[in-house]
Amino acid sequence: MFAAERRQLILEMVRANGAVSLRELARVVQTSEVTVRRDVRALEAEGLLDRRHGGAVLPGGFTRESGFPQKSHLATAEKTAIAELAAGLVEEGEAIVVGAGTTTQELARRLARVPGLTVVTNSLLVAQALAHANRVEVVMTGGTLRGSNYALVGSGAEQSLQGLRVTRAFLSGSGLTAERGLSTSNMLSASVDRALVQAAAEVVVLADHTKLGTDTMFQTVPTDVITRLVTDEPPPHDDRAATELQALADQGVQIAVAGPGAVGSGGDGVPTGRQQPRRDMPLPGQRRTHPAGPIQGAGAQLRSAATSLAEQQPGSGERERARVADLRRR
Repeated sequence: MFAAERRQLILEMVRANGAVSLRELARVVQTSEVTVRRDVRALEAEGLLDRRHGGAVLPGGFTRESGFPQKSHLATAEKTAIAELAAGLVEEGEAIVVGAGTTTQELARRLARVPGLTVVTNSLLVAQALAHANRVEVVMTGGTLRGSNYALVGSGAEQSLQGLRVTRAFLSGSGLTAERGLSTSNMLSASVDRALVQAAAEVVVLADHTKLGTDTMFQTVPTDVITRLVTDEPPPHDDRAATELQALADQGVQIAVAGPGAVGSGGDGVPTGRQQPRRDMPLPGQRRTHPAGPIQGAGAQLRSAATSLAEQQPGSGERERARVADLRRR
């Protein structure tokens, strides 16, 4: 495919979806991410699209929000891996809140296997994913239906969350930066997300690498309120995403990174049970220690004590041999 044909196809994909990751563009045009990145730069120079960390969006994407059909086809493998890892944070019998979004919908499909769970949500898609789960109670907020993402918003949704207290809130959004935290392009969605955060003791953000470093209009969760970020491994050449992750860790956010190709699932979206690899980034000042096992550690302590005793009693070995020789003579 010639460069002009590639760039035309890239432009058509971005226009159709609103935002597309570099990984997805490279897959469709059957070339490397390095080549696609070069094409995206050229199209941006012509004013035909805007670059974002790990992807491309339509010009003016700062205020534009893609609809659910477009979002559901973006970074699907990454969202699945993130959801599988995030589901491991939820324990039996917990009460949690889950916000609207395609990544949280994937999370809900995996929460169906957690018994005794209570899930409060403003998302019809999250509720639908849990509708037939055994021993999982779903509590819907009130509000006005927002058709673009199948979420309940407005004063009715916010008022129904007053007085609520749960262990964790799982939220997604349109962008995440270390400077502003999580943000979204819609004012009503942002307001409900803030109410969900107020109800939770901990806040877990689910965001794939294409959202790292992207800043949108309405702040939902400031960085200092985010307890943990669950994300995927940024592409090798995406230095800006890696820098953003480090900046978030420097501000105290715990980072959990899902490994690539780690999720095995059946046709219904339920995992087959394979362990999901993860990598937790240590916060500044933390050190990973590898203590010895009990037997090895005890032996090391005895050797240390023996060495210390010998150092404190010089010549003790010669005196003991002399005493034994004297007894034999007797």
